[in-house]
Amino acid sequence: MKRRLPVVKVKEGLWIASFVILGDVELTSHCADELKKELEKLEFDYLVGPEAKVLPLLHIVAERLGFKDYIVCRKERKAYMKDAVVYDVKSITTQRKQQLVLNGSDAEKIKGKKVVLLDDVVSTGGTFNSMEKILEKAGAEIVGRAAVLKEGDTYKKDVIYLEELPIFTK
Repeated sequence: MKRRLPVVKVKEGLWIASFVILGDVELTSHCADELKKELEKLEFDYLVGPEAKVLPLLHIVAERLGFKDYIVCRKERKAYMKDAVVYDVKSITTQRKQQLVLNGSDAEKIKGKKVVLLDDVVSTGGTFNSMEKILEKAGAEIVGRAAVLKEGDTYKKDVIYLEELPIFTK
């Protein structure tokens, strides 16, 4: 499966191929099938992903693996959240300060459980690192990380990915 990705300037001297899976049903389904093949080799209880672009993929992968639910790290605290776990995030694709928030009920659900992190793209690992901090506070054991694409070679931890994305510098 192929997609033509626009190259966008992130900051002075740095451009990336912009990958947006959100809204592309065919691509999301294809990536879910491919990730399922890799993830079913692991033994884990929950998939965990950040809000928002990866949510359709997270849903389909969880469904195809036979999971009844999955965990979402939100970008902001919602009124319904009790005992939320919060962590600051730095991402190369977002200029403003961000947070990841784990609802207290989700934190209880994953306490003592094995989890796999899932995102659309891993570049610096900022989002994965932030999710790891939240999940460790909640008492989860991280047994894997997966992404559709790996961008550059900054992130050094083991990650399952389908393809590589180049980073362009001047």
